[in-house]
Order: sequence, then structure tokens, then C-alpha cells
Amino acid sequence: MAKNKKIVRYRRPFHLNIGLITFGIIFFYMMFYIYTYFTSTHISAYEVIHGTIAVNNSYMGLALRREEMITAEYSGDINYYMKDATKAGAGDLLYSIDTDGAIAAQINQAGADTGSLSEESLDALEKRISEYSGGYHSEAFYQIYTFKQDLNAELSEALNMGALNSITDAVSSAENNSTFHKGTAPKDGIVVYYTDGFEGVTKDNFTSEMFDESSYVKNNLKEKRKIDAGSAACKLITDENWNLIIPVSEDTKRQMKDRSSIRIKFKKDNTVANASFQILEKDGTSYMVFSLSHSMIRFATDRYIEIELLLEEEKGLKIPNSAITKKDFFVIPMEYFQKGDNSSEEGVIKRKTSRTGKVSDDFITPDIYFATEYAYYVDGKELAAGDVILKPDSDETYEIGETAKLEGIYCINKGYAVFRQIHIIYQNAEYSIIRNGTEYGVSLYDHIALEGNAVTEDLVIKNK
Repeated sequence: MAKNKKIVRYRRPFHLNIGLITFGIIFFYMMFYIYTYFTSTHISAYEVIHGTIAVNNSYMGLALRREEMITAEYSGDINYYMKDATKAGAGDLLYSIDTDGAIAAQINQAGADTGSLSEESLDALEKRISEYSGGYHSEAFYQIYTFKQDLNAELSEALNMGALNSITDAVSSAENNSTFHKGTAPKDGIVVYYTDGFEGVTKDNFTSEMFDESSYVKNNLKEKRKIDAGSAACKLITDENWNLIIPVSEDTKRQMKDRSSIRIKFKKDNTVANASFQILEKDGTSYMVFSLSHSMIRFATDRYIEIELLLEEEKGLKIPNSAITKKDFFVIPMEYFQKGDNSSEEGVIKRKTSRTGKVSDDFITPDIYFATEYAYYVDGKELAAGDVILKPDSDETYEIGETAKLEGIYCINKGYAVFRQIHIIYQNAEYSIIRNGTEYGVSLYDHIALEGNAVTEDLVIKNK
């Protein structure tokens, strides 16, 4: 008899695969992380530090003075005798005109001997060359021609004076014959021997084109050998008061806002002077107009004068301009704020009216971001346009509505964005210096969002 056999399927015992579970957890975590990385806002952080912004305060100014032209009364050969940019008294000899050329020829012949130059004249010429060499800029190479003309004229002037004194008898005879005429100063002033077309320009009628040095033409009168009657022989600067004008940027204009005077350094000789000024607006450009009553004689022969504004470096909390943004706030009169029960925080009583007409009053403490003398600036988290608040101990109410913008940054110390108001002291193209210790403001070592316009209030921040 065949034996029955019953076959039973063997069930394997369940084994928990820890490796697979771990891999699954890691996989889902990585997928979640990748998802949140690409769907969340990434903002670079910047740590607020103490810093400075060095300001380029060098400018080329346009010098304007009261200049009176002296014209020749006769035609003929001309010789000059007084040094350029020196004080002349009324009646002092400035030049002579020889109508037949006889005396002029003797003066020129006697003056050809450079060995007759005095020690004083040689020292003056050496100083002039040294000043030009020390202040030479390759960008202004075209000025070398003007310098050459000025040096030749000054040398000729020194020689002429010595020559005139050596032929006094011939000079007297020519004067008696009315062939030799001396030109004297009609009044006190500083004599200069050049023209440039700027003689009638004042702070009221200058133009922006006048600041283009490359198109400037200076005519040295001392290079003339002959002159026509009615032509310019020289000119006198008759007033010690003069103006120096420089075009300035908006940054410099803002720095000068609360000033009426400033110390300036003349780069030509490194002397320092205090000068009052005013800001003028002309054709869309801002100009600083300095009013000076000194130093004029030193620069009488210069139409363009390089100066430096002696300002300290701006110091404070330094932040990048990209972090700066603006935000709208509700403006609420201070008289509607009060301290709540058991609280030292300022708040307002907000009145609510339900659909059934039931009225309830709640005390809320909105975040205050800025304070003026009469009002607080608050955000819209606790209050909205149209909300009604109560005046303490009064039946008066105020409807929320008035808004104003504040300039500030977003602080991200706690991982989410909080707006903070700032006060800019100075700003250039890349950075701003802001005031330290501003109420409701930014503090040293705070972390702020580098791109202020990419952030909103309470946004959770993932740093790059």
C-alpha cells in the first residue's frame, strides 16, 4: 500500500533589511532637500562692519577775478618792465611803446646780454622752472607750450628793465620827440600779461564749456614785439576778492549740505586756506563757488587751479548698496499710543466691529520701525488700512491709512528677514556709510541680506 505524503510549503522567517531602510530614508531626505533647495529663496548674507569710505576730493577749479584790460594808445615796438603777477601802484611803469623803433632796438640789444641778469631775477626763474617741474602731469602736456612762452617773456622782462636804465639819456630825448611813450598803471592792482577771453566772466555767467582745459587758449602778451593802438597791452586785477568754481557730484553736494565753509589745499604749492562757498545749480550740474579774499596774487597767472577739499574720511557702519531697499509703513500719530496693562511696550487700542454689530476693543503692540517728533512708523502685520484705533482717554478715533517709505535693510540674524531702518551718512557707487546706534536700526556684526530688493518681511532665509 502506497504511503501518503503531505507537502507543506516552507515559510521563510521575516528579516528586516536595515540597509535598505537606511538607503530609503537617505534617498527621501536627499529628494526633499533638493526640492526645498530649488523652491526656497537663497540670499547671501553680509556682516555689518565698521568701515570707511575714502573720498576723492581733488578738483580743477575755474578762477574768476575782476580784470581790467589796459590798451595801447600808440602803435609801435613794445617792451615790458614789471614782473608778471606783481603788485603795481598807480603810476608805476608797466610797458613802453617806441613808434620809430630806435629806442626799442637799443633796449633789445642791451638786453641780449643775459650775463647782466641780477641774482634776484635768476632766483625767480629757477623757482618758476622748479614749480612747473614738480607739478607736471602727463595728462596736461599741452601746458608745456604755455610754460615756455611765460618763461621767455619773464626772461625778456628782467633784461628790458636793466637795459632801459642804461640808456636814460636816449630815452629822454625820444620822449621829447614824442616817439617813445611809457605806459603806466592807471590805478593800484596786480599786473598780468595774458588774455584768454575770460576777463568778463563772473559766477553769474560762466558756462560748463569753460571747464574744458583742452580747448583753453592763453595769449601771452609779453611775446609781442609790436603792438597796434587799441590792442591789449596788459591787464590789472583790481580786487583782492575772487571766486574759484568747481563742478561737484551729488555725493560731494550731500557732504556739503550742512556746511558754509571748508578748508581747501592748493595743490600747486600745498598751501591751505579756509574758504566760504555756495552751491549753484546750472544746466543740470552742481557747482561749488568759493569766495576768497586772499591767495589771489599767487595764482594771478592761472585760470585753472587744482585744489583738494580737506574732508575727513567718512566712518561708520559700512554696508553694500545692494542691501539697501525701501518699504512702506503706516504713519500713526504718537498721541494714539499708550502702554498696556502690565506691559512697558507701546501699543494702540484697535476697535473691531463684527457682522452683528458687536464692538470690541483690543490692545495690540505693532512693531515700531522709526519715530519722528510726532508719529511712529509701523508695519502692516498687526494693522491694516481702514482699521480704526482709539485715542487714550478720549472718544477720538483715527483710521489707519497714511503711509510713507523708509530706507533700510533686511536683518537676517534669526533666519528670517526683519526690516531695519538706516540713516546714510555717505554713499559712493558701491558702499554706504550708515549711522551707528540708530534707534530701531542696525548694529555692528548684524547679518543682513546682500540683495535687499529680493527679500520680503518674515521671509525664511537660506544663506548661500
